[in-house]
Amino acid sequence: MSAPAIIETVDLTKIYGMGDVSVVALNGVNLRIQAGEFVAIMGPSGSGKSTLLHILGCLSHPSSGQYILDGEDVSKMDKVQLANVRNRKLGFVFQAYNLLPRTTALRNTLLPLQYNRQNNYSPEENILKAHQVLDLVGLGDRLNHQPQELSGGQQQRAAIARALVNDPVVVIADEPTGNLDSRSGQEIMQLLRRLNGQGVTIVMVTHDPAVAAFTQRTIHLIDGIVETIIKNGHKPINEPEKVQP
Repeated sequence: MSAPAIIETVDLTKIYGMGDVSVVALNGVNLRIQAGEFVAIMGPSGSGKSTLLHILGCLSHPSSGQYILDGEDVSKMDKVQLANVRNRKLGFVFQAYNLLPRTTALRNTLLPLQYNRQNNYSPEENILKAHQVLDLVGLGDRLNHQPQELSGGQQQRAAIARALVNDPVVVIADEPTGNLDSRSGQEIMQLLRRLNGQGVTIVMVTHDPAVAAFTQRTIHLIDGIVETIIKNGHKPINEPEKVQP
């Protein structure tokens, strides 16, 4: 039996502007991403990949069509409802890390827990959870370091810990290696593969085919439509490949 769909889009469209000046960014996108998948989205500039990522991340609405996230139709939710869904169900990893300066890795990781209104844990339990995810990403010895005291790769690891701390159903990664040198980028992709092997569902936008090759499937967009979907040959989630250091 196949895993349930965590993300499903039905005839998803996004149109900017009106009339003669309208631009069709997405033109009937149909996707199905299962729990436990690691999927890359690629496409040239203007293909619609950033627009699609914003919709999948509940940062904007489609013009028409449906977006079902974890069994919940979020297509027509208002901004307050979308913000609640983002906090409960999504974790974000950005190219520029977006860590708060002059704030430790531990405190940066704690932020989503503090904003989660459904979090019933005590402050001590929140700190323990932040410790655990920082250990998971290899920053257990950098808890009290501020971003300026961390390398780029370490900052991205802290950002990944922050994305994981609320146990999201999906991690949305936007060019997670874009600001890193090749070695650090490889380390981050190996980390994401390991996390995926532990059951984390990841949807990633990248321009780099070598980065996309770490995923199970690559979805290619062009002119707002899905051009091709390529399987990258990795084993399914219940038989994760070993990632060499």
